[in-house]
Amino acid sequence: MNDSMQAFFLGILQGITEFLPISSSAHLIVLPRLLGWEALGLTFDVLVHGGTLLALVIYFRQQWKEIGKQLLRFMMNPSVAPQSGLLGALVVGTLPAILVGGLFEGFIEDHLRTPGVTVITLPLFGLLLGWADHQGSQSRGLESIRLRDGLLVGLAQALALIPGVSRSGVTITVILMLGLNRADAARFSFLLGTPVIALATISRLYPLLGSSSNEMGSFLTLLVGVIFSFVSGLLCIKYLLQFLQARTYLPFVVYRLLLAAFIFALLVL
Repeated sequence: MNDSMQAFFLGILQGITEFLPISSSAHLIVLPRLLGWEALGLTFDVLVHGGTLLALVIYFRQQWKEIGKQLLRFMMNPSVAPQSGLLGALVVGTLPAILVGGLFEGFIEDHLRTPGVTVITLPLFGLLLGWADHQGSQSRGLESIRLRDGLLVGLAQALALIPGVSRSGVTITVILMLGLNRADAARFSFLLGTPVIALATISRLYPLLGSSSNEMGSFLTLLVGVIFSFVSGLLCIKYLLQFLQARTYLPFVVYRLLLAAFIFALLVL
């Protein structure tokens, strides 16, 4: 398979699995190894994450515009508190992932990014998601988010560096435990993930700017990956939120269990 076709599939895979609570890292570890694909390089990885970041920013542009206005007003006059707790929750919720990422990302990349780890984390955190979905009161909306909620969800988000946990999955689990309805749990998870994905993209892109190596790869390969990660991510956000208006997270729990069983079979056979 040529690089452009591989970029097409990986771009779509990244866009879908970044937002569904099924772990993008588990898929991106297992699928290339299963199919014998060569890595397309660090630049490709960074830019497809940039595609999903762009999808988040565009889909939630109205909310980010309002959040930006509140932040600007607060910076100009700190005595005026933001109109909602969402801004503060996003700020405190982002900090744990930055701290844990800075301290442990290298160790996780070197020692935990394996199919064997995903066999454990996929079903474990999938069952936790199912439990939270069943037990959560579903009585709160996004407008009720406060600093405490942001901190608790942010601490959970820090666990998502471990492959198979799923950033959206673990944050949605905690948000459901806090009583938010299913659709708003996903919305807050996506909003909270935006600054983390942005910072991760920037931190990985920065070393490449001064690099003289041939990391840039084919322009067409990069373009295909970015376009399809963006389009698939945008569609995934839209239809997932529609799906959750009337349905539960059970299909994703079942999928995680089946995927873990499939990966385990590959490791054993």
